[in-house]
Amino acid sequence: MRTVFIILMFFTFTNTLFSQALGYTDLGLLFSQDDQMGSARFTAMGGAFGALGGDISSLNINPAGLSVFNSSSFSGALNSRNSLIKSNYYGNTSLNEDQFINISQAGAVLVFRDNTTTNWNKFALGFNYRITKDFNDSFFTRGNSGVATFTEFPLDNNDPQNFYGIADEQAFENSFGGELSEFNIGISAMHQDKLYLGFSMNFHDLTFSQRATLSEFNSDENGNELDAFLYQENLTSGQGLSANIGVIYKANKNFRFGLSYQTPTWFSEIIEETNILDNEGYFGDTEIFVSNDSIIYDNTSDGFFPTQGLIYRLKTPSKLTISSAIIFGKKGLISIDYSTKNFRNIRLSGANFSLENESFRNNYTNTHNLNIGGEWRFNRLSLRAGYRFEQSPDINAIDTDHLQNYSFGAGYNFGTYTISLSYAESSRTSVYNFYSGFNVAPANLTSDTKIFTTSVSISL
Repeated sequence: MRTVFIILMFFTFTNTLFSQALGYTDLGLLFSQDDQMGSARFTAMGGAFGALGGDISSLNINPAGLSVFNSSSFSGALNSRNSLIKSNYYGNTSLNEDQFINISQAGAVLVFRDNTTTNWNKFALGFNYRITKDFNDSFFTRGNSGVATFTEFPLDNNDPQNFYGIADEQAFENSFGGELSEFNIGISAMHQDKLYLGFSMNFHDLTFSQRATLSEFNSDENGNELDAFLYQENLTSGQGLSANIGVIYKANKNFRFGLSYQTPTWFSEIIEETNILDNEGYFGDTEIFVSNDSIIYDNTSDGFFPTQGLIYRLKTPSKLTISSAIIFGKKGLISIDYSTKNFRNIRLSGANFSLENESFRNNYTNTHNLNIGGEWRFNRLSLRAGYRFEQSPDINAIDTDHLQNYSFGAGYNFGTYTISLSYAESSRTSVYNFYSGFNVAPANLTSDTKIFTTSVSISL
């Protein structure tokens, strides 16, 4: 799998793009990122809830926010994501648009009050499921680099064999599937309506798949044509564990400050099955057709399919978040979160990953991220807006490689339940080089993402 042609692309808001060969370095980075999906209120306000609490989606940022809840409640969210990927490869532009719908979050918080003389007068227990990263996406690109890599027909009996060294066109089609989700269990306590403390355990579940087809259309000096198709597939699954600890301090009725730390996620066993290996000189399942021969070369004939498996471990980087919020009574609020995450600390183990771990140390950086959110209330109606900046972990990233996400939304409180809506959009660029080790320029990609979220919160 380490010597393949495919380059992994991944997408955020929710998805992101980057330009490395599909190897374990890329998978380690992909599985270390977070789309910050949640309730409609959470996404509308840019996920800036580290000093606020009061929303079950904030459990994964700062579990101290559980005891901000005044009463027990349940909430669930449904989102619809529109993904548009534009690729430009040697002057040829291709567009691919997809629509995905999923349940992005569901959780509940139970609030218990202590009416005794103790200063710890409120406790809360929270449970939440959310999709951390949605991998589902696809794209297609085509053009002509002038470089042919499939230049011979394996079943050619001519002496010498025909040489198909004239490149006519290349095409690459790629689809991703699966998700990284987590289940959070958190506890929190409030001290004298000033200090909130919280702790949570997070159980991560990973499913990932990739199916790709690399097509080459070449010819020889006599006009004979060779069409080659390389099919590749990767199926990955695993489970991980992490923890969060956090504090919120209410300086007065108008100012709050938060601090939280999320440990690395330890994936103790990631299981991978792939057909990407060196099979008769080709990597993956290969079919080759030539115009001057009716025979088809297929390296999976006679029921043989190349496959290999690997079990490995992954440690993702930890995350530190510093937060503050200004509360304007019952009218509204402004909240800001700053977080840092050192992607140099990603580590793979369970096999010889010395090159990959060296790449993490040398090619990635400590990211600085910003979330800003605001809410203003008009009696039962709340209007919200947010901004999210996420720095690319690649040390060679350009400005457009960083994620910038804009969001807004509204909610209406019917008394025992609240319905909220949000809209968020982001754009990000990257290069995508699906030929590794050849003098071929990458495809230039632009990813535009729009997400609509609907959520319901019910007071219990």
